[in-house]
Amino acid sequence: MGAHAGTASSVVPEHKAGIAVRDEFDELRATFEQFKAANDERLAAIERRRPDPLLEEKVERINAAVETHNRRFDEMSLKQARPALEVRGRVPQDAASREHKSAFDLYVRSGEVGALRALETKAMSVGSNPDGGYLVPPELENAIGERLKNISPIRALASVRVISSTIYKKPFMVTGPATGWVGETDPRTQTAGATLDALSFPAMELYAQPAATQTLLEDSAVNLDEWLAGEIDQVFAEQEGTAFVTGDGVNKPKGFLAATTVANGSWTWGNIGYIATGVAGGFPASNPSDVLIDLIYALRAGYRQGAYFVMNRKTQSTVRKFKDTTGNYLWQPPAQPGTTASLIGFPLADSEDMPDVATGSLSIAFGDFKRGYLIVDRAGVRVLRDPYSAKPYVLFYTTKRVGGGVQDFDAIKLLKFSVS
Repeated sequence: MGAHAGTASSVVPEHKAGIAVRDEFDELRATFEQFKAANDERLAAIERRRPDPLLEEKVERINAAVETHNRRFDEMSLKQARPALEVRGRVPQDAASREHKSAFDLYVRSGEVGALRALETKAMSVGSNPDGGYLVPPELENAIGERLKNISPIRALASVRVISSTIYKKPFMVTGPATGWVGETDPRTQTAGATLDALSFPAMELYAQPAATQTLLEDSAVNLDEWLAGEIDQVFAEQEGTAFVTGDGVNKPKGFLAATTVANGSWTWGNIGYIATGVAGGFPASNPSDVLIDLIYALRAGYRQGAYFVMNRKTQSTVRKFKDTTGNYLWQPPAQPGTTASLIGFPLADSEDMPDVATGSLSIAFGDFKRGYLIVDRAGVRVLRDPYSAKPYVLFYTTKRVGGGVQDFDAIKLLKFSVS
């Protein structure tokens, strides 16, 4: 009887969450239809050379409502997709994992380090360092990684590689071997060899320091793994998100906007190409969406299949007004729950770390980020318990090592809001 009751209680909240996501999805699509009708009316008034300030205000108000519903829908979808840690009472199947989890739980609750230190000494774990903390159980580390993927927009799009050292070097071909076509009996000339170089991706330390009361730690009903993951995932994701976009590479990953940029017609390896809008700090007044089409086709066909638009929500609210030559809106809300909005048929990722539109800004990126950007995670998330620095609270200095940078400079293109 008790088992059935527990099962029912775990299903109902999930069912209610699904209904809430569906309701918000319906509200988003309905509000977007209102936006299209109001904006069509605004454009018609402009064509009649009788612009209406009240109509302009109405469009902006509905546009803001669309943005609010879109943000709320994304947040609700994120919460629904966020992986939960183990159900209370379920233990890891592997004996070593059970032992590690038990020792880590004892360390977090009471500061007892004996069992955890013995385990790490015995295993000689990668990243183990008692002076800098103790490794969290693999289940918790994996859950943190999955949560970061759901929250951090660039991590969700990029390639991620786990390493055991402090730096990852990826070779790439500067010049390839000479190739060509020959007949079956024609003589083969000797081909030139390839010239290789390497890109380096160092893993930098990222930290968070959540605090807990002793009452919380002593409460056996509290899942401390869930608590710790929930305290640090958002902090880590925000720091990562900024670094992957604009990081300068000094004690942090190097963002793709920090790479050297050149006009796409002059593109060479090691730089990221951009398309200029032709207007300083804005889109062209006539046919503004044409520059977005130019941006799409600046990317080679092989990269377009997995390409995303990346911009912040303020820029997105501007392009939401654009239409194609047949009168269809280029921005479209998610087709169904669990998907993202699209622009000109390509999925759109929100990154609030992308700059607002301004003179010379690189406010829109388009590319195959899985091929274009690499994130390296050093194995192991460490926690150092500190009961002394902020009495009566207990601090948990939590660190992970992460790096990142552009790995294929031809896979990402940018839109620059400048004359040239």
